[in-house]
Amino acid sequence: MPKAKITKNTIPATTSSANRTPVKINTGGTPVWYKAIMFGFMLAGLAWLIVNYLAGHQIGFMVELGAWNYGIGFGLFVLGLLMTMGWR
Repeated sequence: MPKAKITKNTIPATTSSANRTPVKINTGGTPVWYKAIMFGFMLAGLAWLIVNYLAGHQIGFMVELGAWNYGIGFGLFVLGLLMTMGWR
């Protein structure tokens, strides 16, 4: 039976450990202003809903908005919740 041809491996067997070192990206975390805006949106939405429930019938522009008050309140709150996805 004939023997197989043996070829020399052109790729070195050992690799440099410098190429395999993990690199950390954005280790600083989330800026303070981002957190302030995020919590601000959530609190503003909650406050809007509470004011609408307690005194909405006494405030002129809230009476004109009608059911849109719920959209505004929940919209602000959901906007703050969506911003939590960017929080590190």
